[in-house]
Amino acid sequence: MKKVCLSLALSALIATSCTQSSTSVKVDQEIAETHVLHAADVAPLSPDSVIMLLKEGNENFITRHMHDRDAMSQLVESAEDGQYPMAIVLSCIDSRVPVETIFDKGLGDLFVTRVAGNIVNPDILGSMEYACEHSGSKVVLVLGHECCGAVHSACEGVQAGNMTQMLSKIQPAIDSCHIEGSDHHSSDFQNQVVFKNVENMVSQVRQNSEILSELEAEGKIKIVGAVFNLHTGFVEFI
Repeated sequence: MKKVCLSLALSALIATSCTQSSTSVKVDQEIAETHVLHAADVAPLSPDSVIMLLKEGNENFITRHMHDRDAMSQLVESAEDGQYPMAIVLSCIDSRVPVETIFDKGLGDLFVTRVAGNIVNPDILGSMEYACEHSGSKVVLVLGHECCGAVHSACEGVQAGNMTQMLSKIQPAIDSCHIEGSDHHSSDFQNQVVFKNVENMVSQVRQNSEILSELEAEGKIKIVGAVFNLHTGFVEFI
């Protein structure tokens, strides 16, 4: 009965997603409190409906209307039935960007992979491919954030140990944002780099993963980028 109720709630969301704009059907609170996603719940979701769920959850976070969840019950249920997250998110390691929290999601809802500067590498791509090809996730989201320490360090030209190679992957975004007279030390410039770096990483996902690019071409997934604002809590999809 629990699975049936969840499937019905998600079906209602799918049916209304085409006609609704800023206001969408809320997933029933009782369901969100205690249940996790199952394969039958995620399979009929479109990539657009998953993005809508993420935006809706971020609105809940901003307005302080987040769902109360029984995390232990969700853990036990997922242990019995497996995990089928609706999306995989590539985030920065920043401690102020708790991905599930800012999207008002619980255990089993999202795959999350984190690395400083939300940069793409073969291991990250393999994780994304696993999420979408094997577990049925419908969205690949590259999530940057303003006031990013990795971007700041790259703009400052920091070179130290393994960080040197890592930060070099942000350099193309710096080069794209640079114009004559640019102040690489300013927060405005560095936040421009944050947005450009997200765009670059989205492009790298498409270019370097044949599996993901084919899934997107077939309409089975969407590869998108977004930036989290630390001052407002808003996630801007770009």
